[in-house]
Amino acid sequence: MNRREVLLGGVGTAAALGLAAPAAFAQDAVETFYKGRTVTLYVPTSPGGINDISARLAARHIGRFIPGVPNVVVQNIPGGGGLVAANKLYNTAERDGTVLSIIQRGTMQLAIQGNANAKFDPQKFTWLGSLSSYADDGYLLLVNSDHPVKSAADLRKAGTLVKLGADQPGSTNLTFAIIAKTVLGLNIDVVRGYPGAAPMFVAMERRELDGQVIGYNSVRAGQPFLWENKKVRPLVQFGRLTRLKDLPDVPTGRELAPDDRMRSLIEFAELPFFMALPFLAPPDVPADRAAALQKAFMDMTRDAEFQADAAKVNIELSPIDGNAVKQLVTRSASTPKDVIALYNEMVPVGI
Repeated sequence: MNRREVLLGGVGTAAALGLAAPAAFAQDAVETFYKGRTVTLYVPTSPGGINDISARLAARHIGRFIPGVPNVVVQNIPGGGGLVAANKLYNTAERDGTVLSIIQRGTMQLAIQGNANAKFDPQKFTWLGSLSSYADDGYLLLVNSDHPVKSAADLRKAGTLVKLGADQPGSTNLTFAIIAKTVLGLNIDVVRGYPGAAPMFVAMERRELDGQVIGYNSVRAGQPFLWENKKVRPLVQFGRLTRLKDLPDVPTGRELAPDDRMRSLIEFAELPFFMALPFLAPPDVPADRAAALQKAFMDMTRDAEFQADAAKVNIELSPIDGNAVKQLVTRSASTPKDVIALYNEMVPVGI
């Protein structure tokens, strides 16, 4: 009896091949379904920000790894800090595997917080994976370099103020602008209603805003001229256990937290960063197609051509698979209620 027969409990070769038949049949069925089709990839922001850049990067490549090699097109659906796209994906999008999305990392947490406008259960989505787990990234509170404030310490002094732009509830730029103001005690005026990072940079150039909160690699990817020419200055870095090696003089939010209770709030808020650029599909996608999409996503992240394109736009690649993303969502959902209540006091779900 050969090793394969031993592993199969003594079953003969013909029977062993029979066990492989369902998998081969499923592969053929998925390929037949996707061949000649178009897959739509939602983006919950306006063009130009990191979510849009990441989605368009994935759209150029992921089709090569899906059986049947479908065409992939991008559709921007901004609004509600990502809620418009998330609600559409969960409630009205086709559940046949022809609709995918990138989601703003903080959007899923709105449902966990109890936001009445979050019409979805984040644990029921079909999670494909995340391009980044924030291993070499950080979320920066930054201002125009000609602003008189030079550090976070300056922003605690009387008479200082910065106007930070932000989106709507669910967008991490709003969440962390409010945390910087209410938890860290920085003198900040939060100006809401901007549908993404790119419009905020335009407002900063016009001096309508002084700054915004944005990812380290996001600003490098979306606004390389500003970063490389030091037109913006980071004051605080969130989403980090330790300071980025490239920004050793910029304190983390956890360092600036006034006490352990506030630090625990920041830790809850930062949890989505570890699934920094998550991709997903609606619930109840047929199992064979869901598995094919999850595999395609991870195969794409390992592809040399994809990695080269990601490097060109400064996407920080530290991918995790769909199961790892779902575990993070479950972990967030299991946060003690008193911590979530504290978080809702400081960062209300419907503001």
